[in-house]
Amino acid sequence: MIVLNEQSIGNEPRWDKSSIITMGSSVPLIVEVTSTNWGDNYALKLEAYESMGIQEYWIVDYLGLGGRRFIGNPKQPTFSIYQLIDSEYQIKQFRGEERIESPTFPELNLTAQQVFAKGN
Repeated sequence: MIVLNEQSIGNEPRWDKSSIITMGSSVPLIVEVTSTNWGDNYALKLEAYESMGIQEYWIVDYLGLGGRRFIGNPKQPTFSIYQLIDSEYQIKQFRGEERIESPTFPELNLTAQQVFAKGN
């Protein structure tokens, strides 16, 4: 899922013809839900979004599929929020009944478990 900044879309040179985003300022948030290709979310996409300047990136790993270096040991369902600070992502992770804290949505009032339960 991608959240777009309406005010910035007008500055996107390829938006009108191709719906292509090239500037991170147009995208305040991207959300990925992991599957068997979890490595793409934790490595390839994370690096790409960071270099583009996407301010916030969520990885919803509702089955705990990610590698131990990404979600810890023992592996468990993990909601990861990457926030861009000084051009580098800083991560906060949430599990179980921990309340999710999002810089983009500070009013969000959900726990990781509530999000994971919606997928079942």
